[in-house]
Amino acid sequence: MSATTTASAGEARTSRIVRHALADRLFHWINAASVLTLLGTAFLPIMGYQFPWVTAHWIAGIVMIAAIAFHVARSLLAQNLRSMLIGPRDLADLTAITKWNLRVSGDAPPKPGKYSLAQKLIHLLFALVLIAAAVTGALMLVRIDTPWWERDPYWLSETTWGVVYVIHGLAALLLVTMVIAHVYFALRPDKLLFTRSMIRGWITREEYETHHDTNRWQVKE
Repeated sequence: MSATTTASAGEARTSRIVRHALADRLFHWINAASVLTLLGTAFLPIMGYQFPWVTAHWIAGIVMIAAIAFHVARSLLAQNLRSMLIGPRDLADLTAITKWNLRVSGDAPPKPGKYSLAQKLIHLLFALVLIAAAVTGALMLVRIDTPWWERDPYWLSETTWGVVYVIHGLAALLLVTMVIAHVYFALRPDKLLFTRSMIRGWITREEYETHHDTNRWQVKE
């Protein structure tokens, strides 16, 4: 093999493939910052750290709601939703992964498309929990004074407010666990390529061919 051919092969392996567009990365990190702010302002006062947390909490909540609305609109209008949907092939992958982990089968599980079943499931779970937190949080905004309206604690009945607070609290507790798990997996050495792609937007072609089924995730050259 000539030096030119070797150099061309090396460049092909290290060429970059876009995994996350800039708009999606901005959404992710803005949403992450708002969620961490919400959790901090929700639980630190309970732990005894007193500071003017209410204003920071509802502002972060509005930022999160706006970010989610942007993401939903972008997903519906400018992205391929099928890449995040769980379909029959994902369930077949789950069966293969289970058999391989239990040593029932010696065949390695198939490579995923752009997103693995685990990534799709965590995305779905985050979507459900964040929407629950956002909807209940938006309702709770009527109970505080803001520059745009005065508080109205009687907008809903006491029973309904109780349900709203229970759902909001459960969503917050779930988010604590989910954020910890998400950070853990993001920092695992074998997952750092995905973390880098959420920061810089790309993976190398070698990573693409190693970790993904190129037929299930076909990229534009």
